[in-house]
Amino acid sequence: MSTQAGFALRGRNPDVLTCIANLSNDEVFTPPELANRMLDTLTEAWAADHNGANLWADKTAKFLDPFTKSGVFLREITNRLTKGLANEIPDLEERVDHILMEQVFGIGITYLTSLLARRSLYCSKYANGEHSVARSFTTESGNVWFERMEHTWDVAKCKYCGAPRTIFENRKGLETHAYSFIHTDDIKTRVAELFGDDMQFDVIIGNPPYQMTGGGGGTNDSSIYHLFVEQAMRLEPRYLSMVIPSRWMAGGRGMDDFRATMLGDRHVRTLVDYPDSAQVFPGVDLKSGVCFFLWDSEHDGNCAVTLIRGDDIVGPTNRKLDEYDVFIRDARAAAILKKVLKHKETSFSDLLTGDTPFGLATNFAAFKPGEPGDREVKVYASSNAGRRSGRMKRALITKNTHLIDSWKVLAPKAGPGNSGGHVLPDAVLGKPGVAEPNSVCTQTWIVAGPLKSKKQAEIVARYLQTSFVRFLVSLRKISQDAMKGVYRWVPQQDWSQNWTDETLYKKYGITKDEKAFIDRMIRPMDAELFDV
Repeated sequence: MSTQAGFALRGRNPDVLTCIANLSNDEVFTPPELANRMLDTLTEAWAADHNGANLWADKTAKFLDPFTKSGVFLREITNRLTKGLANEIPDLEERVDHILMEQVFGIGITYLTSLLARRSLYCSKYANGEHSVARSFTTESGNVWFERMEHTWDVAKCKYCGAPRTIFENRKGLETHAYSFIHTDDIKTRVAELFGDDMQFDVIIGNPPYQMTGGGGGTNDSSIYHLFVEQAMRLEPRYLSMVIPSRWMAGGRGMDDFRATMLGDRHVRTLVDYPDSAQVFPGVDLKSGVCFFLWDSEHDGNCAVTLIRGDDIVGPTNRKLDEYDVFIRDARAAAILKKVLKHKETSFSDLLTGDTPFGLATNFAAFKPGEPGDREVKVYASSNAGRRSGRMKRALITKNTHLIDSWKVLAPKAGPGNSGGHVLPDAVLGKPGVAEPNSVCTQTWIVAGPLKSKKQAEIVARYLQTSFVRFLVSLRKISQDAMKGVYRWVPQQDWSQNWTDETLYKKYGITKDEKAFIDRMIRPMDAELFDV
């Protein structure tokens, strides 16, 4: 065995790929442990579908990571093939060369990550370099391709990824982040140009870029990971496995069509969900958590779902992903929801307004201090400056005017900072308050109403504070936002009586174990309403 091949195969301690830091939001490197969990899942599926055969002993199987970063997937695949093909191809150098030339392929997302991936795979940033463990490449890129691309502008945005023109049009000397895998109308032709006309991948696997900046960061950033999933499916692999944010399960801007497609796709064979992203990506805080899935072109059935939260592992359970319009991550929660929905009661969301209930933005400040006078209304506002109130002309309010003269409940449109389910127990919602007739509020809240009296409004507000209600909200709330839609599974009640967790648990037949489960999920909230 040559010195080069020996270096390629001996273990690294410590593994350098566990030590590198992420470069940016689109370059969240995959820890080797997670890559191997995904490959283990793939191995089991292949064996089950091929009469117990070992995927890694198949010298014809072809693998693609179309958005390789550190090269960890390509490296771990190569390590497994090197061991699995030992009997088929006894000569180590010949075996490694066959694997690298004929079986393992990648597309870099940036110039830097393409070099890093080649270094991980070939032990050299040049596939044909002096230190490369591959013997037969004639090009520097080998089978890990990268070429700088430009965005295709459709007025203000890229037609493929939605990147804003104002930010990415003039990037002299900088990465354009125009990822080649999704910047094409014909991915099959693109792949044929890169790797050969007859290229058909058995496995596509990887960790795609998650978002494209919108210029302001945070909520202005647009998700793009779904574009990579959809593009990979167009290549018609036998298996597809990706790790992506879990936000698509119940929310995310622009995710409605993707969510419907994924939940309705009976080819999704396995789904492993981590509500706390730091459990698999140390130091990375994705509020929705992350998941990985295995899509099998020949599978037609339910999905094996596993939820992993610390040491608490639920599953795998046999789930029908599209049982609801959003995905309930925990099978135990799904069982509780069924008990509630069988009552077929009117949804609490029917009592709520949408965003910006009276047309006043969060930062609205064009009101005067003091109590309202003739032809004026009271205004409740809250911003970084704190909660405050004042008065303004009633005639300026043209939205939801039927709510002005009634009692109403103000429900914060955003939950506490750690709400979203990744930190338990979760408060889920902020404290509600009661607002009197002749009052309006800014975008800080959404409004429940009209309500008949102060007493009824207080009953409704305290209902929203119960763990039961906040638990039902949490099933649809995967981020900090708490808009009208997250209340869809909360039932309306008889508002002539008070509702507590105990009366609600009794009404819906919630068991002792289910109560304990809700208590672990939902943080207690005292009965005091916020003082508007």
